[in-house]
Amino acid sequence: MSSSQTYSLPPVSEKNVIKNGTKFIQFDTLTKALEIEIPVTDDIPTKDDISKAEDDDPYKLPDLPDDSEKWEDMSNKERIKWFITSFGKAIGLLALLYTFVCTLDFLSSAFRLLGGKAVGEALSSSVLASNPIAGLMIGVLSTVLVQSSSTSTTVVVSMISADIITVKLAIPIIMGANIGTTVTNYIVAMGQTGDRNHFRRSYAAATVHDMFNWLNVLLLLPIEVATGYLYRLSKAIIDSLPQSNGTVSEPEFLKAITKPFTSFIVSIDSGVIAKIAQGKDENITTMMKGGVMKDIGWNDTNTGILLLVLSLIILCICLVLIVKLLHSVLSGKIAKIIRRIVNANSKGCLGFLTGLLAILIGAGLTFLVQSSSIFTSACTPLVGLGIIHIDRMYPMTLGANIGTTGTSLLAAFASAGSGNFDNTLQIALCHLFFNLTGVFAFYIIYPMRKLPIGAAKFMGNVTANYRWFALVYLISMYFLFPGIVFGLSLAGWKVLLGIGVPVIILILFIVIINIIQWKAPGILPRRLRTWDFLPIALRSLEPYDAFFVSINDKLPCKKKNIDSYNEEDDKPPVYVKTIS
Repeated sequence: MSSSQTYSLPPVSEKNVIKNGTKFIQFDTLTKALEIEIPVTDDIPTKDDISKAEDDDPYKLPDLPDDSEKWEDMSNKERIKWFITSFGKAIGLLALLYTFVCTLDFLSSAFRLLGGKAVGEALSSSVLASNPIAGLMIGVLSTVLVQSSSTSTTVVVSMISADIITVKLAIPIIMGANIGTTVTNYIVAMGQTGDRNHFRRSYAAATVHDMFNWLNVLLLLPIEVATGYLYRLSKAIIDSLPQSNGTVSEPEFLKAITKPFTSFIVSIDSGVIAKIAQGKDENITTMMKGGVMKDIGWNDTNTGILLLVLSLIILCICLVLIVKLLHSVLSGKIAKIIRRIVNANSKGCLGFLTGLLAILIGAGLTFLVQSSSIFTSACTPLVGLGIIHIDRMYPMTLGANIGTTGTSLLAAFASAGSGNFDNTLQIALCHLFFNLTGVFAFYIIYPMRKLPIGAAKFMGNVTANYRWFALVYLISMYFLFPGIVFGLSLAGWKVLLGIGVPVIILILFIVIINIIQWKAPGILPRRLRTWDFLPIALRSLEPYDAFFVSINDKLPCKKKNIDSYNEEDDKPPVYVKTIS
């Protein structure tokens, strides 16, 4: 006689597992001892093995419980109570969203106060910008520091107007600015680390924007260097346009609502960065031009630090409250209706048009809020909650990339009649066609679409198992990697190629072998069919996980169990034990 039982186990490590034939005995303070059957292997199961035991598609939208009482079953008193509660939640959600958007503006202001002058000095070097790799990394680092691609683009345009750099040299900087603006998404995604699957989905949603931008740069930067594709296309359009009288004004939609409050707290003069980049910084002492923060009398650095700390605290509180309130509001039939509408797919040949409609919606909403970061950051928690699928988030993200160029185009037309109109419009067009080409390459061409989505899902799975990796990735990809590549580019092409080419070849080799191991392992030599011959530190994050877990254990505020495995909504992978 046999029966099957299911156990939810705490994290597995070499310290609490003893191998006995094909069985492992795991000791834990709560379960004392459990025997679990695992397919024959010589290795103790790691978190990489555990992730394989999870649901086949962890990104599948979860079932939404509908325990709400039906309207016809409510009494008049209950209906009034429901209406008042719903109205209060709606007002609270709008207030939190307003605070969230204002906090993102404060965060951007803090970064500008801390790094704005450094950005201006870095951009002022035409020698550095003349190297396309260095220009790309300058764009990434400068946008990360000021947390605004619009600011970086404005500085670049002012440099072009001052004849510091040419449009052709500015294109890699614009590409880098496209990458650097995605940092905010990661900060927002980290607000859902409390729930494993919520964090998995939200982090993948944040990463899909990043993956698209990096893949787009890897595709178009070499093409641009070799052929001048974006420069020639935008130049041809500029030459064919009639001169304008400058009747178009730069729009202000969301800023019209948030600017009174944000300017009351602190108002930043972004023109200071442009002046520094142009070498006109003799009499500049502060970037603040008004607000309560300026009245305090502190310098830019101290004010920036205070504003950064307060912004991060308020942002975290807002995210927690927004997620909880959304979880309460978007429940039952309401959540199901919204999810059905957002993730709907047309049948037959019209199915392809659904994604294009999502791109248009993303572009339109981003144009209204005038920031791709605000739009994608607002959608990220919804993906974590299971309202929006990651596959639908992707085209909306592409639309956000396109929408953020709309404001630049209108701003360019607003300067029509001035001496820098052609250059301003040409850079805006380069930015637009950079994103449009990426949409064609990584969305319209269906097989290519799988690359950014697959990479984002992979990153979501990794960070769900190793949550510390989210912060490591953020620091590595937005500070260390651009800084190292920037430093190598300063040493010259020979040094950059001498180190970069072998690294690229090694990465390509690993990627190709991984694909073959997955698709057709039989054609590989037996030794290369797995990476088991490598030291565990080179093929798994488990050793590093032990280090970070040990640090967490020393924290006075650590949880009883880092993985919260006894929570109903955050269970680790399930193993099945057969008892004979």
